[in-house]
Amino acid sequence: MPHPLNPAFARTFAPPVMEARRWLEGVVFPSDRPLINVSQAAPVDPPPEALRQAIAEAALNDPQAHLYGPVLGMPELRAELARQWSLAYGGTIGAAQVAITQGCNQAFCAALATLAGPGDEVILPTPWYFNHKMWLDMAGVTTVPLAPGAGLLPDPEEAAAKITGRTRAIVLVSPNNPGGAEYPAELIRAFAELARHHRIALIVDETYRDFDSRTGAPHDLFADPDWARYFIHLYSFSKAYRLTGHRVGAIVAGEDRLAEIEKFLDTVAICPGQLGQIAALWGMLHLSQWVAGERAEILARRAAMEQAVGTLEGWDLLGCGAYFAYVTHPDPRPAPEFARALVREAGVLMLPGTMFMPTDAEAGARQMRIAFANVDTAGIAALRDRLAAYAHP
Repeated sequence: MPHPLNPAFARTFAPPVMEARRWLEGVVFPSDRPLINVSQAAPVDPPPEALRQAIAEAALNDPQAHLYGPVLGMPELRAELARQWSLAYGGTIGAAQVAITQGCNQAFCAALATLAGPGDEVILPTPWYFNHKMWLDMAGVTTVPLAPGAGLLPDPEEAAAKITGRTRAIVLVSPNNPGGAEYPAELIRAFAELARHHRIALIVDETYRDFDSRTGAPHDLFADPDWARYFIHLYSFSKAYRLTGHRVGAIVAGEDRLAEIEKFLDTVAICPGQLGQIAALWGMLHLSQWVAGERAEILARRAAMEQAVGTLEGWDLLGCGAYFAYVTHPDPRPAPEFARALVREAGVLMLPGTMFMPTDAEAGARQMRIAFANVDTAGIAALRDRLAAYAHP
């Protein structure tokens, strides 16, 4: 490389999904056995037609849709999220406690940028969402892994033992990516009390909250009048409304925290995209029934996935929920080698557990993530048949 490279970037692994896509290069999939792609958790269909029409009308008729907007997002969208979340969680959230971001990944980066710097520590349960780990590495922040217990649930007592004077935050993702686990409300509350006691932040990424199988609020943190002192909530509009390309996410946090986050957002993006925000607001106001139908479909696919894995000899289901099944595989080869072989020999693309674990974690070599949200029940049955018929060496 002819120019200097930030050593923190040099230590950061390459984007896993892009690496997996390279496994497809030069592979021909016959027409009677097309590729089954269960590698990425993102909708592949466009938004519903009514939402696309709203985007088109805004693009044609609203001059503001093409201009800079407020750094922390459109006031109307911030207010609507605050209103709906206050009702859903049984708490009190003000519009001034909401920021809109260019996707939930940016929400995470912005929040962490205000919390931790080089030499600080953040506790991250495993298996982790790899982009969270990548940001911490690029920022020079030490990731402290927290191994899961039964059901892929992290243990607050084990987390407490890992807290040091350099710990700045604990990060949870529920429903979990990559494990699919839905964290019980009492578990999230226990982590919140831990964070409050040690004066650190609890960050809960709820990107997949719209596909939680449970009814009611997934936790009661917003019901605490002092939630803003220790709790930061992250959300993505991409999954609920199929707005992945528009990059719309959100942070709910205390106003003092958002004042610092505003510095980050102004520097990296100036403001979130206007059309995406317009689409998210329209979706919140008009698509609740449609989202309920999407949730029902994902839950049906989840049930099909659980049944399919249950019939596969040597495969064990560690967790299943939202868009994901997290499994152990029976192949004698390590997961990365097995994953590449599945592409060539079975026409299946899925990610190995090593992409979600520390490099020295032996468990990752036996694990795989199956992102089933873009595969209907017939496709899940076909996936099951291919894995069952796969000839192990």
